[in-house]
Amino acid sequence: MSLSIHLAVLGPLSNNVYFLVDEDSGDCVLIDPSFEAGTQLRFAEEKGWQLRQIWLTHGHYDHIAGAKTVSEAFSPPLPIAMHPDSFAWAAAQPEKMKMGRRVDPVPRLDIQLLHGIWLDVLPGGSRKLVEVRDVSGHNPGSVLFYIPDLKMAVVGDAIFRGSIGRTDLEGSDHELLLKNIREQIYTLPDETMLLPGHGPATTVEFEKANNPFVRG
Repeated sequence: MSLSIHLAVLGPLSNNVYFLVDEDSGDCVLIDPSFEAGTQLRFAEEKGWQLRQIWLTHGHYDHIAGAKTVSEAFSPPLPIAMHPDSFAWAAAQPEKMKMGRRVDPVPRLDIQLLHGIWLDVLPGGSRKLVEVRDVSGHNPGSVLFYIPDLKMAVVGDAIFRGSIGRTDLEGSDHELLLKNIREQIYTLPDETMLLPGHGPATTVEFEKANNPFVRG
């Protein structure tokens, strides 16, 4: 088993969409499918990957916009994994046009992403490949996916290079986000590469030394 992660930057907000792949089998997880669902499906097909699951870091529309379309492109639909608090928050938002486009709600919650559980790239798989950590604050039920074999973590909008996720939005909590960054992100190994929902990657070591929003 050899894991790799691949990036596509898509949509009007330049979302980072990640493909976590088992290179030996071609099994693939799609993380935070944004707009341009068709592009994501074609990308996986061209690479010869078999999409198996969809994982969502949080419920903001630009990170879930493609979840329904991608899931229902398969029969049976791909399982969708999300924290139940984030799913409930997203489900409570009114349906409307976002960035000039209609965003389909997440159709269902198949896998509950609870703090401390481990995930496999196959639904129901028993390999402990990816650790889920709760990093709520930017959005209720926000999570990160820590991949020890790659020394990487997909962190959604919890933290960015030299910045943090917005906390002036409905359901956000500034102090909780700072607490979770300190306790759940800064406790990862310093060399861990942090892969955010927008913008360039960074590392735990860099943020601990340089992020002006998180002190102490």
